[in-house]
Amino acid sequence: MRMQLVTGVALMVLSVSGNVAAAVNVPEAQKLNSELTPVGAEKQANASGSIPEWTGGLVQPPAGWEPGQIEVNPFPDDKPLFFITGDNLDLYRDKLTDGHIRMLERYGPDFFMPVFQTRRTAAFPEHVYDKYKQNAVSAELLDNGNGVRDTIMTSPFPIPKTGLEVIWNHILRYRGEEISFRSASATPQVSGAFNQVVNQYDYFFAYSRLGADLDDIDNKIFYLKTDTIAPSSLAGTITLVHETLDQIRSPRLAWRYDAGSRRLRRSPNLAYETDLPNASSLRSVDQKDMYNGAPNQYDWKLKGKREIFVPYNAYKLHDADIRPDDVIRPRHINQELARYELHRVWVVEATLRTGISHIYARRVFYVDEDSWQILTSEEYDAEGNLWRVSEAHNISYYSEPVFWTTMEMTYDLKSQRYYIDGLDDGFPAYDFNPGFRGNQFTASAARRAARR
Repeated sequence: MRMQLVTGVALMVLSVSGNVAAAVNVPEAQKLNSELTPVGAEKQANASGSIPEWTGGLVQPPAGWEPGQIEVNPFPDDKPLFFITGDNLDLYRDKLTDGHIRMLERYGPDFFMPVFQTRRTAAFPEHVYDKYKQNAVSAELLDNGNGVRDTIMTSPFPIPKTGLEVIWNHILRYRGEEISFRSASATPQVSGAFNQVVNQYDYFFAYSRLGADLDDIDNKIFYLKTDTIAPSSLAGTITLVHETLDQIRSPRLAWRYDAGSRRLRRSPNLAYETDLPNASSLRSVDQKDMYNGAPNQYDWKLKGKREIFVPYNAYKLHDADIRPDDVIRPRHINQELARYELHRVWVVEATLRTGISHIYARRVFYVDEDSWQILTSEEYDAEGNLWRVSEAHNISYYSEPVFWTTMEMTYDLKSQRYYIDGLDDGFPAYDFNPGFRGNQFTASAARRAARR
């Protein structure tokens, strides 16, 4: 892959092993008040002006929007600047990922990339920005990078030096304190035919709560309970996850309640390369949220920064009037609803460690500098062939200043099928203040909920 380093950024390209201390000194951290944004992105525009200066992100919702409503498009008059197709991709090859190049070559002309004006909308609450500055001078990786210490609320390394620090920034990025929402997933056939699975998601982010302390959160990042609503054959299935900060010392805890057996059982294998439930073997568990879980199976390298076209500001896909039939097409989604913009991203390569088994021998992640969200990734098989391409289509939410996914998909180039999650079939808006308590996410609470 052709990598272009963005000027003004010095990077260490290395793999992480052994003991690594990562806190930066106070003078370096002061850059977060000047040339860098509070989250560590370059504040200034790029040389051509095609990536604008960051001026605070999208902090005010559009006129007429009210809390409780689904987010509306803040840029309704934006039109594509141009379209990247299989016929003209050579004009833009240096600003495309290998995955998107392959998609354009293989699935054109139906797969194309509408490119819009770049809008740096990512924004977070002021108290989160304050934690970035504190984390910068205190956070450190634990032994072998399997956890972090002296960090809280949000990404620990706003001025990263290694690929592993960037991945931890994604894993621990701020997504609010709690959230409740309903969405549907599907695994369309090559023809485009599909059946959807509807889940209710309830998150309680212990690590990100205002006033939280590492000593008080019991090594937990978040608690997640999913309740399957449809189809009827799966309805009543409950999955409970306790996501841990150091998964080597204290692995992820997971339980699953099967409506048929009416029993809540531990799910010790809900991690790494295990098939994601209801994904038809098109996505692994550690691909949920683009990447999750312990990073101990890979060596991580920071390859540099690039300016590339990535999914961004996906308000068309998020629109309240869009239904699954509008989105799903054979082999890939309806690209007329997609929006791509030119952004600076960190490029991180993960190479499977010797002696470790995983379906992906190599992975490449493209991480947004403004939010630490993985925007797209590539997954390679044991023979070194590009196997899957994943995308996260994101928006800035209004009721809680958060930049997060509205829809994710993984395209399987071998089977020409894909997995998609985040489909809206008339569901309510995301609720960032459902009033959860931590004790609602215990195994006994899940058992009681299942029996009701």
